[in-house]
Amino acid sequence: MRAAVLHGIGDDEKLEIRDDVTVLGPGPGEIRLRVRTAGVCHSDQSARDGGLPQPVPAVLGHEAAGDVLEVGEGVDDVEPGDRVIVNWLPSCGTCSECRRGEPYLCMTHVMTGYAMPRFMAGDLPVFGMAGCGAFAEEMVVPRIGAVKIEPDVPYEVAALVGCGVMTGVGAVINTAQLRPGETAVVIGCGGVGISAIQGARLSGAPVIVAVDTVPEKLEVARRFGATHAVTPDALSDLSVEITAGEGFDYAFDVVAVPQTLRTAWTAARRGGTVVVVGAGRPEHQVEFSPFELLFEGKRIIPSLYGSSYPPRDFPRLIALWRAGRLDLEGMVTHRLRLDQVEEALAALGRGDVIRQVIVHDAGA
Repeated sequence: MRAAVLHGIGDDEKLEIRDDVTVLGPGPGEIRLRVRTAGVCHSDQSARDGGLPQPVPAVLGHEAAGDVLEVGEGVDDVEPGDRVIVNWLPSCGTCSECRRGEPYLCMTHVMTGYAMPRFMAGDLPVFGMAGCGAFAEEMVVPRIGAVKIEPDVPYEVAALVGCGVMTGVGAVINTAQLRPGETAVVIGCGGVGISAIQGARLSGAPVIVAVDTVPEKLEVARRFGATHAVTPDALSDLSVEITAGEGFDYAFDVVAVPQTLRTAWTAARRGGTVVVVGAGRPEHQVEFSPFELLFEGKRIIPSLYGSSYPPRDFPRLIALWRAGRLDLEGMVTHRLRLDQVEEALAALGRGDVIRQVIVHDAGA
């Protein structure tokens, strides 16, 4: 089969399109999928440039939907032909995090993915990003790494649910648990940020402020539910205008670099909450004094994968899409082939891009 293989870490490293790749498995408790559509996420670029840890060589891609091709021993609740969304952070159900009701913190399958190759490119063992590898025509995942959906859900809609939409909407609904009447500011208006804006709209926020450095993204944010849209340098004046300088109940930082975290902290009211949605980079540091942490009374909380449990939450998001309350088709701005993956990665952050999808099959 064909796959895009990354051989080294760094901005100048290119993905090689190879047609001699085979997928390993499925073993017991696993399923083999035909990947139909894969979303292109900032995390894919972060894995390539070293912002996120990734052993190489590797097949990147983790936001995907497709069809079951084969099931391993012990899998009896899905069968070939079933349509599924990939859950890139599958939980084991038995570790301490899972037993505490925090399946999004489970690292069991993720660590296995970092230690065990998922593909062979000729005689070369190849890892899959987060144990996945959606920039390939087939992939193998643990059974809980795929959520079965109805066959009429378009592949590209399903793929977006698998990461960007779950991460953004989940940050508002699951992590923040924003209530009707509370206000929100969302910093960063790519696919995850647009999803967070939609989550705030769904939750009944009367004020949703979108913040981005790219003017075109601000116009897009308004289309998806932002009541106000400004560049970072105008946020303070807007806060004075609409909150009398008090600040917002929630500030969602989808970018998560030191400057944006500071912006989010300043934007949140005293006693408000900063929700860290973006992954940032491990070498970045943000400083807060003990005095301001105490005196401001603000909370800083992380939102990994929207604090989600995908077997529960993916169907909920699909139901909201069916009801017309969650616009997923409108988020897809570009459809590309696998051999255009470099073009897709280079376009991340561009003003006309919300979400790009790699279509592996012309019928998807």
